[in-house]
Amino acid sequence: MINEQIRDKEVRVVGEDGEQLGIMSAKEAYLMAREASLDLVKISPGAKPPVCKIIDYGKYRYELSRKEKEARKKQKTLEVKGVRLSPNIDTNDLKTKASQARKFLQKGDKVKVSLRFRGREMAHIDVGRGIMNNFYDLLSDVAAIDKPPRMEGRSMVMFLSQKK
Repeated sequence: MINEQIRDKEVRVVGEDGEQLGIMSAKEAYLMAREASLDLVKISPGAKPPVCKIIDYGKYRYELSRKEKEARKKQKTLEVKGVRLSPNIDTNDLKTKASQARKFLQKGDKVKVSLRFRGREMAHIDVGRGIMNNFYDLLSDVAAIDKPPRMEGRSMVMFLSQKK
């Protein structure tokens, strides 16, 4: 809330350079802000009495947006990369997929390993579990299991993340 939108009877006013100006009516505070050709902005509406500050509102909004932008810049986005396997995968193909997953893990991404069963392969879920375990064994030096292998429809899914 800014300027005329502030309808409280009494507000605690803080000057533009941070000094306390005391408790006064919202109208008086607004007039003080107008004299200084600045805005009266409600900073802390939950306080008793609410705290208002005499500042340049445009500059205040700009500073807030810059702080948010800076916080977003420092935030690390976590990506989930996918590796697909099949129940009748050869050992060399498994090693190739494992090296690909190793690159993802070393970059700091999580890896979703999915093994898709088609047709009669559904009768051999134990084979799929063995392949998943072999895949993890190839990566056990750099990977930790977030979610162990489990069935989701016709696929078996396992999540890996970088070992700490």
